[in-house]
Amino acid sequence: MKRGLASLLCLSAVSAAAQGGGGGGLYVAGGGFGFTQTIERAVAQNPSSSRFFVLVTTDALRGLTQLAPDEMVAARNLAARSGAVFLVCRRDIERDQISLNDLVTGVVPVRGWPPPGSTELPEGMPYYRDEDPSVLPKAADLLRRLRSTCS
Repeated sequence: MKRGLASLLCLSAVSAAAQGGGGGGLYVAGGGFGFTQTIERAVAQNPSSSRFFVLVTTDALRGLTQLAPDEMVAARNLAARSGAVFLVCRRDIERDQISLNDLVTGVVPVRGWPPPGSTELPEGMPYYRDEDPSVLPKAADLLRRLRSTCS
């Protein structure tokens, strides 16, 4: 739990500075960072409608559901128009914190690191075999942070 919170804090702190190939920064909603506030900050820091990534965890997952409150829907729509790619941790789906069927279309589940000794993530490869690299960050530091947060 402490490791996850530390990862979330780290992600939040570097989101604005983490620019690079494959889009803008990585922003995290959840774990003390509100969905609407995170979206507003992400949109403000990406004014040119460039692609950026919003990882939504824990209590903020509600913002990606089909039945989200109007304020969250408005924020979500603003982010989508501004270039956001919404991500959720696959572990949250597997732990029944949320169902993919409850989420709006286009949300991308992200895997964490595989267990030690696993061959799921090919040696030296940044993406799992069944992942679509076009919907994930190309910047290695952003992808590492995603995997760490979702582990």
